[in-house]
Amino acid sequence: MQKRIRNEDVRRRLLRRKRISKRAAESDRPSLTVFRSAKHIYAQIIEPRTGRTLVTVSTRQKALGDGSTGNVDAAKRVGAAIAEAAKQRDITRVVFNRNGFLYHGRVKALADAAREAGLEF
Repeated sequence: MQKRIRNEDVRRRLLRRKRISKRAAESDRPSLTVFRSAKHIYAQIIEPRTGRTLVTVSTRQKALGDGSTGNVDAAKRVGAAIAEAAKQRDITRVVFNRNGFLYHGRVKALADAAREAGLEF
C-alpha cells in the first residue's frame, strides 16, 4: 500500500526521484546524489552494486560551513569539494542523480562546479 501524499509539490518531486533513480541504477558507474534543504546542501557518491557511500560532502562540515550555507555560492563550494574528494578515491566518471529536484539554481551550480573540478557526467 502506497502512502498518500497530500502536498502536491512533494508528490511530484518523489515521482521525479523514482524516475531518475531508476535510470541511475541501470548504470555501473557510481552516482553523485544531491539533496538540498532550506539551509544546507548535501552531495554524496554511492557505489551502485553495494549501495555504500564512498564520499560525502555537505555545507554542515566545518571546512565548507564558512559564510552562508543555503545559497548558490555554498553549492559551488560543495561541488568543487565533492570532485576533489572523488579524485582522491580515483573516481572520475559518475552518474548525476538530482534526487527529484529540478536542475536549477543550487543543484545546477553544484553540478557545474563538480564538472569544472574534473568529474565527468
